[in-house]
Amino acid sequence: MTSALVRSADRTATSDIPYADRLQALRTVRDLLAEEMVEPGPVHRLLCEISTHRAASYEIEAALSTLDGAADEVRSYRPGRVPSAAVFMPSNVILYSYVLYLLVPSLYVEQIVFRPSSQVRDQTSRLHELLARHHRLPVRLTTSSQRGFVNEHARSATAVVFTGAFHNAERIRAQLSTGQLFLHLGAGVNPFVVTAGADLHRAVDDAVEIRMLNAGQDCLGPDLFCVHESLLPGFLDALTTRLKGLQYGPYDDPGTDYGPLYYESALEDTAVFLARNRASIVHGGTIDFSSRRLDPVVVLGDGVSPRTHVPEFFAPVFNVVGYDDPDELAATLTTGPFTERALGASVYGDDRHLTATLRRRTTVTVDCSLLSVDDGNAPFGGYGRQANYITDGEMLWAEPVLFSKAVADHLPEDAR
Repeated sequence: MTSALVRSADRTATSDIPYADRLQALRTVRDLLAEEMVEPGPVHRLLCEISTHRAASYEIEAALSTLDGAADEVRSYRPGRVPSAAVFMPSNVILYSYVLYLLVPSLYVEQIVFRPSSQVRDQTSRLHELLARHHRLPVRLTTSSQRGFVNEHARSATAVVFTGAFHNAERIRAQLSTGQLFLHLGAGVNPFVVTAGADLHRAVDDAVEIRMLNAGQDCLGPDLFCVHESLLPGFLDALTTRLKGLQYGPYDDPGTDYGPLYYESALEDTAVFLARNRASIVHGGTIDFSSRRLDPVVVLGDGVSPRTHVPEFFAPVFNVVGYDDPDELAATLTTGPFTERALGASVYGDDRHLTATLRRRTTVTVDCSLLSVDDGNAPFGGYGRQANYITDGEMLWAEPVLFSKAVADHLPEDAR
């Protein structure tokens, strides 16, 4: 089978791709992953150490799609040649991130060095070893401490990519020099709004799909579900019915809907939240610390205001609030902490004012979840600084991020 990456590269000359000779390396990885979609192999088995079988398959599919679009992406944005990049890798979606921040950028970045997250250092290291023997690109892994990585690699890199918490990004940014391009990719509230005219069954199906992706351990999962009071009883009934039918089991079982939480901090943080809000739990919430099992839990809050604290959940938590006034909700979701954490939002039903208001601040999907716009070759995110931003040390742009576009738009020519 001829890959889309090959066909894409053959359509036009490769002169707009700085390191076009590396396209073959990406094709090799692409073909390896395509085989894993037919018959799960070593990559899929490795991912199942930290992801459910279903989430691992989704991640491989997303990686394939991004590799297929790599040549067109670079030709479209024309980032030019970048001497070096230092990448702080995330603690989840390690294959997809490997493609997004290492393989595709290798088409325009001469040398890349990356540091795995300490939570998945072993899995990321083994993934790199597995893939590097096929691509043989100038992409190097180091397991130095975060401080060591900053001192030895980030401070001298032309571009630095950091995925993780905002406060950590700010600490690293402060140690870089003016002229270095710094990309922060964080997380958002990702409100999931069910308006009065919504298709209730579609909304519930999509809510379960995105919040339960990898047992809730995904940064696209909504941390807040806002449901119009007229639909709230029906939404809760349909949601709890769906959740009762989900299957718990080991990650490598294709029939598993959710499994034990991999990330220790997620279990601990969720336990604290549930203890403080135990009177608001309307379904689930059982925790077994010995097995790290947390059953899906629905918490019904009293409402939402600009002062409402919405934790970032990395667990199967449905944090639901009811609302009456759509204009008031629109104002709330575009002020205060919601503005700072504006990454994405989903609106179900025909509320054009709410949708238009949210779109001024964030990526919005209508009658579908954020999974529908997860495109590795396009900018993604919102306009909240804690969700994502780009800076050159002088100016800061809180905007949807794509590495190649950020370089083309914000890295001076003399730095390339």
